[in-house]
Amino acid sequence: MHPVLEQISKIAIVPVIKIDDVEKAVPLAKALAAGGIPCAEITFRTAEGEEAIRRIAKELPDILLGAGTVLTKAQVDKAIDAGAKFIVSPGLNPEVVAYCAEKGIPITPGCANPSDIEQALAFGLEVVKFFPAEQAGGLDYIKAVSAPYPSLKFMPTGGINAANITKYLAFEKILACGGSWMVPADLISAGKFDEITRLSKEAVQNTLGFELAHIGINAENESAALKAAKMFETLFSFPVKAGSSSVFAGTFVEVMKEPYLGKNGHIAISTRSIGRAAAYLERQGFTCKKDTEKLDAKGNLLAVYLEEEVAGFAIHLLQKK
Repeated sequence: MHPVLEQISKIAIVPVIKIDDVEKAVPLAKALAAGGIPCAEITFRTAEGEEAIRRIAKELPDILLGAGTVLTKAQVDKAIDAGAKFIVSPGLNPEVVAYCAEKGIPITPGCANPSDIEQALAFGLEVVKFFPAEQAGGLDYIKAVSAPYPSLKFMPTGGINAANITKYLAFEKILACGGSWMVPADLISAGKFDEITRLSKEAVQNTLGFELAHIGINAENESAALKAAKMFETLFSFPVKAGSSSVFAGTFVEVMKEPYLGKNGHIAISTRSIGRAAAYLERQGFTCKKDTEKLDAKGNLLAVYLEEEVAGFAIHLLQKK
């Protein structure tokens, strides 16, 4: 998959933005980045779109910028010249798709039926936009129409919001979701960028779904681990269950049979997508310990530790079931 599309997958949310006042472009992009979404699709629905992309690309080069509502080859050239890294179109225009493919520019054209999808596959595309998502049948339709195309990924846009995005992203064939609920026109117009940052943070946390899974305690040996676990059973009726390397007391306390990572133990945080969570934390300056990765039979990441400790505890990410 193209590296830009891989980046989009890790971010998971693509804010779709219509700029009416180009002076708002850079503050808006800063607000999104501060909220944990270093990505934006600036549409060509207004004359300010090209200049908005140019200004953001110059001031904030780490923002992953795309151009949306691209309808012609001329607009492709303008978008790329301004600094866009990917192209999005509402429908599949063979001339525009062929032009992007020829130039090696990632494009996600709008596809709403198998005929569109097969045209996209003929151009060698790995990801298509599904638009308008909710109005065209939503996730149930994507699941049905995607069945004959196992390698294809979708970026649904249209009707995606805080209430339904997690449902979409839980499906393995969804690369990311496009939406504008964190960048409503009235907030942009009023310059309420702090509120856009708040909505962006809320969207990210909703997407990742961080929750405390359990606390791990380092014991000196198996006997000490079993004794500690039984103490929790006596105190709180947490049932003891011994494993190969640890003893659980209920579901929230794990006592290691010998000291492991972390001075005192570890704190396990579960997430809806461990891959996206790891990418998010790395963007915040934290590092995952590659040698602690636990994978399933298909190579999907199930667990990983961070390099950093908090108050003597290692941090352990877990994939929710």
